[in-house]
Parts: sequence; C-alpha cells; structure tokens
Amino acid sequence: MILSRLPNSKRHLLIGMSMLLGCCLLSGCVSRRLTIRTNPPGALVKLNGKRLGFSPVSTDFLYYGTYEVELIKDGYETETILQTISPPWYQRFPLDFVSDNFIPFRLTNRHEYTWPLRPKSVVPTDDLLNRANQLRSEALIGP
Repeated sequence: MILSRLPNSKRHLLIGMSMLLGCCLLSGCVSRRLTIRTNPPGALVKLNGKRLGFSPVSTDFLYYGTYEVELIKDGYETETILQTISPPWYQRFPLDFVSDNFIPFRLTNRHEYTWPLRPKSVVPTDDLLNRANQLRSEALIGP
C-alpha cells in the first residue's frame, strides 16, 4: 500500500489532512430564517427596500443586526420598523466559527415577528380645505 512506503511523519500528516478534509465535508451549517406576519395579513413587505412579497412571508438572511421592515396595505397606515435580530448563543464569537463550520448537522435559527396595522385615518374634505385656507392666510400675512 502507498501509506506503508511513506515515512511516519509524512504518513501522519497525510492521515491528519484526510481527517481534516473529512470533517470539512461533513461540516455544519446554520440556516437563518425570518418570517414576517401582519394583522390583518396581506400587507406588502419590504426588507431593506427589497420587495419580499405579501404577509405572511419568509426569507433567509445572512447576518444578524438591524433591518428596515416596511409594511404597506391599502386602507392602513404604512409602517416602517427598524427590527434588530440578535444572534443565538451558538452564533456569538468565538462559537460561531464552530457552529458554521464543524457541527455535523444543520442548525436552523428562526425569527418570527408579527405587527398590527393601524387603519388609515380619513380626514374629512371640509377639515382639509379649512386647514389649507388657514395655512394660506398665515403665509400671506407673515409671521
């Protein structure tokens, strides 16, 4: 066999490299998933300006931190939320290196958020016209 012809130091190095390669091929992986729900459902969801779809919607994400979530639905106020997603204990330094590379199974980290939508307040036309006329007269008179 080829290994028997090699000196001990090279044989140990080759075995060690083979074991390291085997560990890398069986390496772990962390899957990060974000689910956004609204009450009522059906709002358009944008994450950092990118359109995801209509709630409830899920997406994978790569990093922990603060994300801008925008919720848009006819008849409801548009909501913009700065949502911080914190890492679990196994994704904090220095454990993240081990969980991302060497655990021989898949870890799934899920985050779910639900936000209520507020109905849009409709201002009566007369009130809106009165306010416009008041602002116009203040602008003509001056401060």
